[in-house]
Amino acid sequence: MNQRRRPPAKSDEARAGRGEASPGNCLRGIDEASREPRAEKVALAQWHNPREVIRVHSERTDPPYAGLRVLELARVLAGPWIGQILADLGAEVIKVESPEGDETRRWGPPFLTNADGSAADAAYFHACNRGKESLVLDFRAAQERERVVELAREADVLIENFKVGGLERFGLDYTSLARINPALVYCSISGFGQDGRYADRPGYDFVAQAMSGLMDITGEPGRPPQKVGIAVADIVTGLYGLIGIQAALAERARSGRGQHVDVALLDSTIGILANQAMNSLIGNLTPTRMGNAHPNITPYQEFRAADGFIVIAVGNDAQFRCLCEALGCAALANDPRFAANDARVRNRSALEQALAPHLAVLTRAQALARLQAARVPSGPINTVADALSDPNTRARGMVIACAAEGYHGASIPGLATPIRFSRSRTSPSRPAPRLDSAGDRRGAWRPRPPVDQ
Repeated sequence: MNQRRRPPAKSDEARAGRGEASPGNCLRGIDEASREPRAEKVALAQWHNPREVIRVHSERTDPPYAGLRVLELARVLAGPWIGQILADLGAEVIKVESPEGDETRRWGPPFLTNADGSAADAAYFHACNRGKESLVLDFRAAQERERVVELAREADVLIENFKVGGLERFGLDYTSLARINPALVYCSISGFGQDGRYADRPGYDFVAQAMSGLMDITGEPGRPPQKVGIAVADIVTGLYGLIGIQAALAERARSGRGQHVDVALLDSTIGILANQAMNSLIGNLTPTRMGNAHPNITPYQEFRAADGFIVIAVGNDAQFRCLCEALGCAALANDPRFAANDARVRNRSALEQALAPHLAVLTRAQALARLQAARVPSGPINTVADALSDPNTRARGMVIACAAEGYHGASIPGLATPIRFSRSRTSPSRPAPRLDSAGDRRGAWRPRPPVDQ
């Protein structure tokens, strides 16, 4: 058999002679323009020093973002979601709140209960503020505003979700703070972005779901559009914001400079339309509500068993053949109407009618046992309580408990950030903070952990 020979690898010297960056130079943090180390440029970002890549210490299990300082000027969900994930990954997060506090502290019931039996903060607040400290400051007071500036001076990341331009009058906008901290990564979250025709509009998750087209494709045919059962626009904007922050931090490790990250609820929700958007852009199709069905593959929907519903998610022809064999209707896999996915999509209704009787005579447990034995993607439709108590959920450590003082009960339950590392640990150890929990130490940053030499 003839094999294509690889060209010889370029040496660092050859790359240098041709003006190319070598992997070794990238790891050492060499500025190709000046041929000087970047150590001084990344002094404010030692926790993300490229030189550490070379010095691997297998025994270290510190959280990935240990020593990262995050100043959160955000409330409700998208911004706090970013802050909570960063806290779980080891960052020090100080959440600055108004004297009234984040409004989600009052978004209940249900509320937690204090040790004396009185109502504490709402469960909603505890869903997205774990691991932080709270500092109450009134931006209208010059002295308190200066405390924010001082915190920003030594912060790595700032997260805010004020109305566009709302922080300029306090001197807390990106341009103002970048002058005193050029390494600051400043993430702004808004409904419609920092520019554009709708920049001055207020934005909420529900509005973003509606305007993005997501609601128009969610729900049953012939029924009103539906929003998703969680604030998906807020959550996905938080995730995109986190990706933007991480990318800016990675770039900062090379340049030593921070930058402004701009994420918007509407942009982010449009950004997850994925295949539905491509069906429209390329196929000139108008996606419609299809209930639980999939526009591009089938069978990919719910089916009724004798005692309830299950879902089946067939993604290719081989899985379809396995499905038919598991249900005792192998001949369907050879039917020209169903043999290939494009044919199944065209004959979606006939396929559903052919499969439904075979599932209707089985209990959910019987059907799922057959399908799982045949390696056909399938599962029960759980309640939230079912999902949280599922043995796999518990085995994966998705439900956690944070020790808490002053509450009725020794701990507060929560959901883990669903990321696992082979070496680094995460640190979801502290519950969401009481209002102004950091006030007694004036909101000072903790000393950074030492950097390995």
